[in-house]
Amino acid sequence: MSHHQLDARRLLCPLPVIRTQNRVQTLEPGDTLEVICTDPGALYDIPAWCRMYGHEVTGTEQTHDELRITVRIGSGGG
Repeated sequence: MSHHQLDARRLLCPLPVIRTQNRVQTLEPGDTLEVICTDPGALYDIPAWCRMYGHEVTGTEQTHDELRITVRIGSGGG
């Protein structure tokens, strides 16, 4: 299992989710992906996308200017 990061800062909806989906397709089940973004909508959009595709949000961290959303990759694909 590996940990990866995706820099989606300064991207607006729907790009953080699209970039997350594209990156997840290159990862293995059990890997984690930390998505770093500035779009506040990603806090809702990425977890909703994870539920649809069988991935799990294992953590969120919000500072005054960015979000970090950690996703554990499931076997559902992307």
